[in-house]
Amino acid sequence: MRILVTGASGFIGGRFARFALDQGLEVRINARRGEAVEHLVKRGAQFIPGDLADAELARRLCQGMDSVVHCAGAVGTWGRYQDFYQGNVVLTENIVEGCLKEHVRRLVHLSSASIYFTGRSRTEITEQKVPRRFHDHYAATRHLAEQKVFGAGEFGLEVLALRPRMVVGAGDRHLLPRLLAQQAKGRLAIIGNGLNKADFTSVHNLNEALLGALFADDQALNQAYNISNGQPLPLWDVLNYALRQVQMPQVTRYRSTSAAYTWAALNEAACLLWPGRPQPRSSRTAVQTLSRDFTLDISRARQLLDYRPGVSLWSALDEFCHWWQGQRPQS
Repeated sequence: MRILVTGASGFIGGRFARFALDQGLEVRINARRGEAVEHLVKRGAQFIPGDLADAELARRLCQGMDSVVHCAGAVGTWGRYQDFYQGNVVLTENIVEGCLKEHVRRLVHLSSASIYFTGRSRTEITEQKVPRRFHDHYAATRHLAEQKVFGAGEFGLEVLALRPRMVVGAGDRHLLPRLLAQQAKGRLAIIGNGLNKADFTSVHNLNEALLGALFADDQALNQAYNISNGQPLPLWDVLNYALRQVQMPQVTRYRSTSAAYTWAALNEAACLLWPGRPQPRSSRTAVQTLSRDFTLDISRARQLLDYRPGVSLWSALDEFCHWWQGQRPQS
């Protein structure tokens, strides 16, 4: 099978491209920076550089491909709506158009479980429980991109969307690194009672889910799939485990949810008034994420993608921590 993987310079796209090469697939990759994907080129990937905002480039990338795994997109919770729209919706529209014009058979779209987030505790969330109003620009544009993908199913493109939650593994530069950096500066505190449970996903398990989506039969098409390890755990226990592994002090201070939320709101307001609107140290979304239950029902993926998460979160954390320590400057 010949596949295109977009966003190959990122954590998830890069890890899946490497996994696909190991499975014997012919892999074409796209990224803006060549140095970020050199390791994939050495393993046999075909690299075509460029910005997916260019519709003609997106079409050229799709030429000769059997399937596309679309991992490129804007991430985060801070920024302008138009930037998230460009990074998530426009890029996806260009890939969809390229797939249709070049007669690609299947498009597997990497979405996010963040579309379910409301700021309140939610457990055992099924794929149908999408809120009427989205919490932030990221969630809104991720969901809109999904709609563009599913719309292409009406024109004969085989489409599936995966919604993973908190992906962990070597190469992650967003989720755990930010929390570790805050703890290194003494800014991290347990928000609330510290017992809130969250779902995490080993990047190895996500790779298996993406591969399963590429080869799933017709009954799996035109649907979204929750992806996680399927074993919710107390979020602060997970974080403190990672801190122990990298030999950093554990988080022992507590802060009330109301105090943390008020501080975050003031911090956001100050950043909105500051020239350039820098990202705040703390955000209301971060406070809610770190203090609320958030778990997924992955029954549909188990049934239709034959998804069987085999790599534990602890193994994924060990892998991340070993990699992260190797990235730290040597004293």
